[in-house]
Amino acid sequence: MSKSKSSSTEEKDGASASQLIDAKISELGDWRGETLARVRTLVKQAIPDVVEEWKWSVPVWSHAGIICTGETYKKAVKLTFPKGASLEDPSGLFNSSLEGNTRRAIDFHEGDKIDEKALKTLIRAAAALNSSSAR
Repeated sequence: MSKSKSSSTEEKDGASASQLIDAKISELGDWRGETLARVRTLVKQAIPDVVEEWKWSVPVWSHAGIICTGETYKKAVKLTFPKGASLEDPSGLFNSSLEGNTRRAIDFHEGDKIDEKALKTLIRAAAALNSSSAR
């Protein structure tokens, strides 16, 4: 059995969420695809039993609720944390959607170095918040 589970509310042509994410990464074919692939790997390393989903035409990673989404734009790969305002961010990773009351995001631009340790800590915190909220 695979460590990461796949489910989807928007499966296309029978493709699983993981297959749709693979296709998105391949389709991008540039630094954005590489960044999305790297972030995906870090999410899976941080939460080995994370569920990959495909919602709103973007990758979604869940564990007792949505941890984050991975959107791609012309000049950025954006990780949006729906409950980000409730998370500690001692490394200052959040750099987008800071004005909102609930969500926070991290925009990665071409050439940015990912603070992998801090990102994994943030991902684990988001999963822990989901788990504590689910009780």
